[in-house]
Amino acid sequence: MRLFLIVLFILSSLSVFAQVNRDVSSPFRVVGYFRGDTKEVSKYDYNKLTHLIYCFMFLNGNAIGFKNEDSRQTWEECVAMKKRYPHLKVLVALGGWGGCETCSDVFSTAKGRSEFALSVKKFLSEYGADGIDIDWESPVIGGYKDHKASEDDKKNFTELIKELRKTLPPTAEICFDANSFKEFLDRSIEWNEVMPLVDFVNFMTYGLPTNRRGHTGHHTALYSSPKQEESIDLGVRRLDSMGIPNSKIVIGAAFYSFVVKEVDSLDNGLGRPGKFKENVIYRVIEENYTSSNGFEYFWDSTASAPYLYNKQLQLFVTYDDKRSVAEKTQFALQKQLGGIMFWKLNGDAYNNGLIDTIHTVVQNRTKKP
Repeated sequence: MRLFLIVLFILSSLSVFAQVNRDVSSPFRVVGYFRGDTKEVSKYDYNKLTHLIYCFMFLNGNAIGFKNEDSRQTWEECVAMKKRYPHLKVLVALGGWGGCETCSDVFSTAKGRSEFALSVKKFLSEYGADGIDIDWESPVIGGYKDHKASEDDKKNFTELIKELRKTLPPTAEICFDANSFKEFLDRSIEWNEVMPLVDFVNFMTYGLPTNRRGHTGHHTALYSSPKQEESIDLGVRRLDSMGIPNSKIVIGAAFYSFVVKEVDSLDNGLGRPGKFKENVIYRVIEENYTSSNGFEYFWDSTASAPYLYNKQLQLFVTYDDKRSVAEKTQFALQKQLGGIMFWKLNGDAYNNGLIDTIHTVVQNRTKKP
């Protein structure tokens, strides 16, 4: 009996430890977000990913729920990839930009958090999925239109993560999405409380604000420059100064662009006034935004970022290409970060795309003696 109690104590202690201090020694992650048509899911090689995150689920009352039947079918197709790629972890994401209208209210009560966590546990078990990504944009500071935000969101986000960690199986992965700009880092998250409970944070280092709104800049710059302070490097250094383990930071690459119109040709359009026109995925950029169509390619060696400019159409395009994605992957490896993720997988070329570039850099690094 004494031996049994000792063993039980040890197992309980290990379980508690897993819940309060998630292992930070995981291998380098390559995390792809998927949001799109069901037929696109199978068009990619998941041997080159470690994680696939389906986007997005929403709140149905206090429970996790699908937006419609199409989203259910897409999710089921994502989960089916686990049979073909046994190493692949498939997670489900809650929220997204515009997808957290009731998050502030639901997660403000113990009842709401508990019912949500139980619904996630049931959902993951039903589909044999590996975890959840919380993409609440954004606690305290808000985001999309008039979605409610409150100063209490910061503490309630912590309580939500605690409830998920307590409710879900120890093997379930929990991550969340975070902006890299200072207001979010300071106001939205209790970092010292949350980070021991999660497996990693997806650092949304794209859509970066420039120093002056209404001016062109790099929406996913690796380094800061005289024209733009915000960058991946700056964001990582901010987290490092807060004591966040590098091994839990997963930086973001952009498989989509920002196209800005009415941009004059001074400095080939960089740092100039303009008006947002649209977002265009990388695959379309590669196919259509070419020199034959009047687009000239430029590389900002300070920011380690590419851009395109069409003088005739006065269009400026900020995006990631193979060179910038390779440098970001090398940066993540050199800094011993937790990995690299990207929005979104189905923005990539179906063959010889950005995923292949990431995979090549990771493989070359791991093959070195």
